[in-house]
Amino acid sequence: MKPAVQGALSGLLLLSCAGGGSRSPSREMMRAYAEPQGFERFETTEGPFITNEFDYIADNPFLRTKDNPLSTFSIDVDTAGYGIARSYINNRMMPPRSSVRIEELINYFDYDYLPPDPDDERPFALHVEIGLCPWNTPRLLARIGIKAKEFPPGERPKVNLVFLLDVSGSMNEPNKLPLLKKAMKGLVERLGPGDRAAIAVYAGAAGTVLPPTSCDDKRRIYDALTKLEAGGGTAGGAGIRLAYDLAQAYFDPAAVNRVILCTDGDFNLGVSNRAELLDLIAGKARTGVYLTVLGFGMGNYRDGTLKQLAAKGNGNYGYIDTIEEAEKMLGEELEAALITVARDVKVQVEFNPRAVGAYRLIGYENRVLRQEDFRDDRVDAGDIGAGHRVTAFYELILPDDPSLADIPAPDALKYAPPAPEGGAAPFSDELFTVNARYKPPEGNDQETRLLSFPVKAPGRISGASPDFAFAAAAAAFGLLLRDSPYKGGADYGLVLSLARAGAGADPHGYRRGFIKLAEAAEALSRK
Repeated sequence: MKPAVQGALSGLLLLSCAGGGSRSPSREMMRAYAEPQGFERFETTEGPFITNEFDYIADNPFLRTKDNPLSTFSIDVDTAGYGIARSYINNRMMPPRSSVRIEELINYFDYDYLPPDPDDERPFALHVEIGLCPWNTPRLLARIGIKAKEFPPGERPKVNLVFLLDVSGSMNEPNKLPLLKKAMKGLVERLGPGDRAAIAVYAGAAGTVLPPTSCDDKRRIYDALTKLEAGGGTAGGAGIRLAYDLAQAYFDPAAVNRVILCTDGDFNLGVSNRAELLDLIAGKARTGVYLTVLGFGMGNYRDGTLKQLAAKGNGNYGYIDTIEEAEKMLGEELEAALITVARDVKVQVEFNPRAVGAYRLIGYENRVLRQEDFRDDRVDAGDIGAGHRVTAFYELILPDDPSLADIPAPDALKYAPPAPEGGAAPFSDELFTVNARYKPPEGNDQETRLLSFPVKAPGRISGASPDFAFAAAAAAFGLLLRDSPYKGGADYGLVLSLARAGAGADPHGYRRGFIKLAEAAEALSRK
């Protein structure tokens, strides 16, 4: 094992919690977070990867704590980025840089975070773990974890689902419509007598294949799915409107009401005003009808559009490239995919400038918020489903680290507040404080609730967890796939060493699958 890995695994502080002055952003922060608008187009004549579009991502920079003590972002439970990277690599191609969202690679895997106690009214628990940064020792790596509450077996709310299925001509491939039909049948198998499902489709036009039907009558639902065939154009906008009309007409206030859009991403909105459709989706979400988006296949894939639709619909975005992935997302993680336990979840970390010289949020580039947004209950953010876990990493530079001199400092401000005079420093034993805001899942309550979790600076670092090592492996893998300027000493040997050290029992084989994927990426990188 590499010395860097040994260092990371020999030093760790583990903290857990089950519950839990504003400054204007500096010019440095605003410049760093102002991302170019556009997309990255990846073209090839090999296999199914013809023309796909991914929104441009610029890596989050390091920020000096004394100038920017607050880091604010919306949580993200999407996992599509991992499936997309896997699909490219399995087709012997490296994924485009902007398709690699590091947080989606990390959050694809389950970690052993404890949920809140069953009698705790709070919808999620906060956990923090701190160790040495494997690719930049002696810097620190802080892992912030969220684990949502779970429902006891048989106690989940009933669901009222509308499947909106793309049956256009581009779906006529083995890993598209046939896989979609298998995935939907697997989902229906897990629905009970109190649940309902409807099927709407779109190609050249949109139509209803199956009106809302009790899942007592599974045979009728299976028959409707079996008869679906691909052909025609792509009128996605008309299909979404039809699906929401069905969901609204049969709305059940006692159930989870959700539209599940399944498409290969060759998505023609079918309306001249895209903002109008996004406003429709956001408006329906406010009435309690949420949207889940599942992508299938590649070819003319519009990743950014699908991710934006899911975000506006208070839902999640996944990518299904194998039947095993369908089993994972719509089987093992069904409640997380369908049942929201907290809305508009925002995280704000306040760093102590006496303990942290600079920090960098790894991933979440398109989820960064202004610090003022944290207290603004009107600002939309990500939602958490039952049992969901969310992980975020910060790389920390300590105040006495010589590399701190390499972090650009902002220009001197004429009206900067005076430096504090000598005396005892308040909270000098704290590294940072994690604050989280959320709204309850039901009703029109627009006022957020606050959880706060101070983290003490480690006096002594000892004993690392396998989960920390594996999550760090996923983060390092993303840094390499993105060829990030912040990858430091990361290489595929480090990724594989960390992943193998953190593989654990792995009952479903997902971590072993990651190891094989990293090995394949390493082989591709040598070509």
